[in-house]
Amino acid sequence: MSKIFPAATVVLARDGETGLEVLMLRRSTAVSFARGSWVFPGGRIDKEDYSHDLDDIESAARRGAARETREEANLIINEQNMVYFAHWTTPPDSPKRFATWFFISDVTASGHHDVIVDGSEIVEHRWYSPREALLDRQAQVIEMLPPTFMTLEELVDCQSAAEAVSMCGSAPSAITLPTFNRSGEGMAMVHAQYEPANEGVSGAGDCVSLIDEAWRQEPLA
Repeated sequence: MSKIFPAATVVLARDGETGLEVLMLRRSTAVSFARGSWVFPGGRIDKEDYSHDLDDIESAARRGAARETREEANLIINEQNMVYFAHWTTPPDSPKRFATWFFISDVTASGHHDVIVDGSEIVEHRWYSPREALLDRQAQVIEMLPPTFMTLEELVDCQSAAEAVSMCGSAPSAITLPTFNRSGEGMAMVHAQYEPANEGVSGAGDCVSLIDEAWRQEPLA
């Protein structure tokens, strides 16, 4: 089984001219993971992100997400303003696996949104409305991984950054352990969610299928 690396990502939300926008970055096609995909800022949690308390993984994840945002997009964000709302672990049969903390932060008030990508790992950026990002994915204009797709689906009806953060903060932070299945129709990612106290017990979830190059989300039967 592949080694699992701890990682963190943050959805940077702001109020645009027409409503909620989130920062998305396009990864280079030369990288080994998620090549060419549009993602939220983030990456692996490094040793420098830990304090003296090595068991405080959430604090390390916050520092890691803030550091990666600075390195990838040249934006300084306050790690204490991040709201934790989800945790995804890459499926067991993946060649490279990550256990990723998902945060969201309203950066509207900061006023400094001049993104400068690093030009190596990240080659492009855009402030997307969740709906526009999903439409571009379904039209095959951009690529994204299922966790990104699912997060945008959750945010699609939010009208403002404050509403998005409030919604994410008010829901229980479920842990997601997906699996991949393949059939004649296409590829499906089935994921079950459970609370940390019920680890190992399957809970509610969804099935996200890639059929005819378009993602489709359906509740698990």
